[in-house]
This record gives sequence, C-alpha cells and structure tokens, in this order.
Amino acid sequence: MNSTAFWSHWIWPFVTAVLGFFFAYLVLRQYIERRKPHQLAWFIGLLFYAVAAAMEAYSEYAWSWNHWIYRIYIVLAASLVGFLGLGTLYLLSKRRIWGHLYAAFNIVAMVIFLYGTLTTKLATEFLKPGITVGGQALGASLSFPRYMSLFFNIPGSLLLLGGAIYSVILFSRKKEYAYRMWANVIIAAGTIVIAGVGSMARAGKAVGLYPAEMVGAALLLWGFLKASTLEKGAQNVREKRAARMEARDTSPEQLGNPNR
Repeated sequence: MNSTAFWSHWIWPFVTAVLGFFFAYLVLRQYIERRKPHQLAWFIGLLFYAVAAAMEAYSEYAWSWNHWIYRIYIVLAASLVGFLGLGTLYLLSKRRIWGHLYAAFNIVAMVIFLYGTLTTKLATEFLKPGITVGGQALGASLSFPRYMSLFFNIPGSLLLLGGAIYSVILFSRKKEYAYRMWANVIIAAGTIVIAGVGSMARAGKAVGLYPAEMVGAALLLWGFLKASTLEKGAQNVREKRAARMEARDTSPEQLGNPNR
C-alpha cells in the first residue's frame, strides 16, 4: 500500500463516523433532558459530521464515489462547521435573536449550496477513490456552488474557536474549574484541526484529510466529555467549601469563642 492509499483508507473515516455518532448521541441526550438551543445546533452539526464521514468510509470501501452521494456529502461536510458555530453562539450570547438570525443564515446558505451541487456538472476525474476527495469536483475554487462553503467555514470556525478561547480565559481565573479550562483548550485544538484540514481540502490538498478528521473528532469528543463533568466539578467545589466552613467552625478557637 502506497502512502496515498494509506491516508485515504476507509478505516480512517469509519472510525470518525463511529466517534461522531457517539458524540451526537451524547449531545442529543443532553438536549432531550435540558432543551437548550445550543445543544440542538451542536447535535445537527455533529450528525452531519458523522454522516459525512460514513459516506467517505462507504465510498472508499466500495472503491467508487456515487455522484449523488458526493453531492449530499459535500454539503454536509461544508455546513457542519456552521451549525457547530451556531451552537457556540447560542451558548455565549445573552440574546437568542442572534442565534436565530445565524440559524436562518445557515439554512438559506445550505439550501442554495444544495441546489448548486444538485444542478452543477461534476468534474468526475476528482471523484476517484484513493485520492481523498474534496470540493474540487464542484469546479474551480471561486466558482458556484463551491464558494458557498466559505459562508459556513469562516463564521463557523471563528465562532467555535473564539468561543473556546473565551471559555479558556473565563475559567482560567477560577482554579477550582481548571478542568473546564483544559476542556476548552482541547475543544479549541479539535476545532483548529478540523478547520485547518477543511481549508486544505478546499484548496485541493486533501491528502491526510481522513485521519485528520478522525483526530479532530477525537479531540472534540475528549473535550466535550471533560467539559461535561462541570456539574460534578461544581459539586466537588461545593463539598470542599462546605468542608472548609465546617473545619473553621469546629476549630479550637471557634469552639472557645463565647460569641459563637
């Protein structure tokens, strides 16, 4: 197996799909319990991520890229970052209207992008298994509908990365929530990996895309699982504070104080 075949092997996107579906399930479970809009947006983005990876794995395993699978795949692969960024906007913004507006923007852009991919003539020479497909089959970099991916990649990546950095700064001021800070560092790293390989794939440098997607998915899942211990961590903090208060109140000085 040569290096190109190794990096485009179906096992990479298969593992990514497994991680993605598991991650999406965890977020969906949280949404069912809490009904928060950021959880729904993240679920949609992660579901797109998992389905796109499954399409990659199937196509590489079957050694054939079906034209219709590719048309749906490229839309999901490009728009997922927009929905992940939407989740971050919902989480951090005090006014939901900004999230609603960005959600509408994502949906409109996705409909236009899907229409373009369903009606454009594909460059079939780029739809060969073993070369790791990107957006090249849609045409030149700035041609329609290929440039529509920019409407998801740029704002979505900025929101994801900016939200993670903001959370790192916020929680770095609280030693008891250091684990939360590191969770966002990991999420930021995963975001950088996904955004970076996506940009490279768009530029036609898709070698290594599949394993990089797997690494990005693993980092995001790791960060999410670490961040999801917030309630447990908060409980630990409360217990430690209560223990300190109890120790202070039962100290010899306090026990001998008649004014207690």
